[in-house]
Amino acid sequence: MKKFIQITFILLISFATQAQDKKAKSLLDQVTAKVKSYNNIVIDFKYSLNNSKENINQDSKGNVTLKGNQYVLNFMGMTKIFDGKKTYTIVPEDEEVNISSVNEKDDNAVTPSKMLTFFNSGYKYSMDILQNVRGRKIQYIKLIPTNTKDQRKEILLGIDVQTKHIYNLIETGKKGTKTTLTVNSFKTNQPLSKNQFTFVANKYPNYYINKLD
Repeated sequence: MKKFIQITFILLISFATQAQDKKAKSLLDQVTAKVKSYNNIVIDFKYSLNNSKENINQDSKGNVTLKGNQYVLNFMGMTKIFDGKKTYTIVPEDEEVNISSVNEKDDNAVTPSKMLTFFNSGYKYSMDILQNVRGRKIQYIKLIPTNTKDQRKEILLGIDVQTKHIYNLIETGKKGTKTTLTVNSFKTNQPLSKNQFTFVANKYPNYYINKLD
């Protein structure tokens, strides 16, 4: 009888976990569908890096414009442009432009164009806490990397229940480093210039152009 109760208890936990996983998958699918429905997305964000053991506390702000797999990222004093074929990293401090080819189809490559849909492969997921943030209901989903070599222990993805937009992402490393990306502004279908994702060399006449490949 005792063994029967134990088996029943294990089965109930298993069913409950599967139900939670289905809820998490459904919410992630809704986020992906919402992202793909927009012609373009413009995001202002805050990025924080903390490691209490190393006494590291850093905060930075940035913004990114996304359209398909093309993007323009402004972060930590640098601008990165991906035109669909090549990446142009503009470093004003060094007056340098680094040009390289990037395989955007590489599942292991973490790029701005994947920042809103990265969770679709390589993770186990489950529902986590629901929080009220300034009147917004934020549902967290816990993501665990399936690759044992991944240096990240877990990721908490906060999703606005009403809009299905990502509110924040909290990443905890195996060595105690925690990074948090919080979306301050999420705009969609903005008027963009024809050259939004084009690198124009004559804008940087005195820069050293470094072709990496």
